[in-house]
Amino acid sequence: MDELVRISFQIIAAVGGARSSYVEAVGAAKEGDFDRADELMKRGEESFLAGHDAHTSLIQREAGGDPVAMTLMITHAEDQLMAAETFKIVAIELIDVYRRLAQ
Repeated sequence: MDELVRISFQIIAAVGGARSSYVEAVGAAKEGDFDRADELMKRGEESFLAGHDAHTSLIQREAGGDPVAMTLMITHAEDQLMAAETFKIVAIELIDVYRRLAQ
C-alpha cells in the first residue's frame, strides 16, 4: 500500500473515532452523565491527536522538500480532520449548555 494512502487511512480512522466519541459525549451530557461526557471527550481528544499527528507528519515531509501529491484520499482525510475538529468545538459548547441546564 502506498505510504500516502496508509497515512490517509490513519487520519480517517483516528478522527472518525474522535468524532464518534464527541457525538457520544454530547448524548451523555444530554442524559446528565457529565463524568461519562468528560471521559468521552478525553478519549475523543486522544484519537483526534493521533490523526492530527499523522497529518502533521505529511506537512513536515513537504516542508522538508518532499512534496506530497494531493489525491482524493488525502483530501478526504483532511476534510474528516476538519469536520472532527469543528464538531469538537460544538460538543464542548453543547456539554457546557447541558451542565448549566442541569444546575
